[in-house]
Amino acid sequence: MLTKVFGSAVFGVEATSITVEVNIDKGIGYHLVGLPDNAIKESSYRIAAALQNNGYKLPGKKITINMAPADLRKEGSAYDLTLALGILAASSQIKGTAISEYLIMGELSLDGTLQPIRGALPIAIKAREEGFKGFILPNQNAKEAAIVDNLEVYGVDNIKEVIDFFDEKGTLEQTIVNTREEFYTALDNPEFDFADVKGQESIKRCMEIAAAGGHNIILVGPPGSGKTMLSKRLPSILPPMSLQEALETTKIHSVVGRVKNNVGLMAQRPFRSPHHTISNVALVGGGSYPQPGEISLSHNGVLFLDELPEFKREVLEVMRQPLEDREVTISRAKFTVTYPSSFMLVASMNPSPGGYFNDPSAPVTSSPAEMQRYLSKISGPLLDRIDIHIEVTPVPFDKLSEERRGESSVEIRKRVTFARDIQTKRFEALKNIHYNAQMGVKQIREYCALENSSKELLKTAMERLNLSARAYDRILKVSRTIADLEGAESIKGDHISEAIQYRSLDRDGWLG
Repeated sequence: MLTKVFGSAVFGVEATSITVEVNIDKGIGYHLVGLPDNAIKESSYRIAAALQNNGYKLPGKKITINMAPADLRKEGSAYDLTLALGILAASSQIKGTAISEYLIMGELSLDGTLQPIRGALPIAIKAREEGFKGFILPNQNAKEAAIVDNLEVYGVDNIKEVIDFFDEKGTLEQTIVNTREEFYTALDNPEFDFADVKGQESIKRCMEIAAAGGHNIILVGPPGSGKTMLSKRLPSILPPMSLQEALETTKIHSVVGRVKNNVGLMAQRPFRSPHHTISNVALVGGGSYPQPGEISLSHNGVLFLDELPEFKREVLEVMRQPLEDREVTISRAKFTVTYPSSFMLVASMNPSPGGYFNDPSAPVTSSPAEMQRYLSKISGPLLDRIDIHIEVTPVPFDKLSEERRGESSVEIRKRVTFARDIQTKRFEALKNIHYNAQMGVKQIREYCALENSSKELLKTAMERLNLSARAYDRILKVSRTIADLEGAESIKGDHISEAIQYRSLDRDGWLG
């Protein structure tokens, strides 16, 4: 007897439906075809034990299973439940008349309990697209899949529940999530809050400007000055994600199995902080079975690179194209996958290998040659994509011991959101530009026009401070954001002068 059951394979951040055809015939043997990997080939042992421990058995006949389309590589253990139910239905151990109306996925333990799977959200989206009545999957992933409306989602703990459901001996409880309610509850409770930061008012201001315009930022300062602490709090002042952004972000994290159990939609913007020993593939994505990298996991959020010069130079260089295009394309001989990667880059670094620069009381000093070698790890083209450079100084004791709490992230976020709303309106006719950091030369000329006095101020500053040519456009972009925070129509001299302060690495004596 031939039975068809449906599962799904995740490729990139999209899912493809897989038809599992199970045929039982005279003879003996277990034949699994359709490009399965080792994890799927081993499933026969898990299925046999799970069925036996729940009062069923693998039929002692010739079992042929085809996973169509047969030319698409299938991987992972999430097909265990699909295969097990196909075998039970084909051997008439269960009725299974409605089995083709459901998409079924789950990894089996030997006692029949189900383990969580990856990619539940993209699979659920595909199931709805293809007109399936429902999606049966492990309980731990049910909330994640239930985000998708117009699809019945059933979270189960054991294979026996599914067998009884198709045998019409029991019912399954549908998982229903109020997506909007869950999403908005999580918004006003950030884990890290700017209210915890003592002193550093100028750096907070700088962070606010970076968040308002979506500008990449680099913090330069000695050890212990608070670079990491400030960076971790940046996501809390970014504008709240839209439902569409939250769905995109959850989808990527779902593919790599990073969505927490029993969590529906991710409401907080992601913050990723990879170690400096990271490889190219781990950062941008790829591998023999393609997976999103750190830059895609930080999509719609923040990618924090601590101690930037410690990263391998070739690793930093592969970020140049994703920073520009807001997506990364992984091309291999047999496939091409595109992952979204629209993130804010926040980097930090010590000003010298020893950590202290131009500090007479410093315990460690570095020679000019060591300094040059250390700073040359950051290439000009990469620095070109970082709009704001700011020096962070250690907080004095009297500020550290203050009882007064600083301004909260929620308050700062209101101003940031106000500025972002102005930018959204400004760029509404442009498809790929949503905030100031994304402006090209054409938009800079149009939206960052200067009065004569402001132009003179910028000219004088560039000559006196020996600012490089690359600093010119960056200063204009940042000053446009400062003007937006104030709700000003045009860029004034004080906006320009503040933006000039945020280009410290372009001055002579730093990176040349």
